Amino acid sequence: MITIVLIFINVICFSVFGIDKRKAVRHQQRISEKTLLILTFLGGTIGAAIGMLVFRHKISKKSFLLKWGLVVIIQIVFIYGWSVYY
Repeated sequence: MITIVLIFINVICFSVFGIDKRKAVRHQQRISEKTLLILTFLGGTIGAAIGMLVFRHKISKKSFLLKWGLVVIIQIVFIYGWSVYY
């Protein structure tokens, strides 16, 4: 069940990065960085990383990359802690 949820959130996250990139190119109202980071935090890390690379989106914005990296580090610490204690 957890695998299906993670696949779903990663597909959603990848898609949202693509949609935001398209909106950026068309100068339309954007999806907030907060939304992108929340989706990443909720398990969409792989989808976000692939989306950032495929769509070349947010890869040159250092402030976003730092926040994104912090989210990934928090996830790693959480997964490690979960695996040690459970």
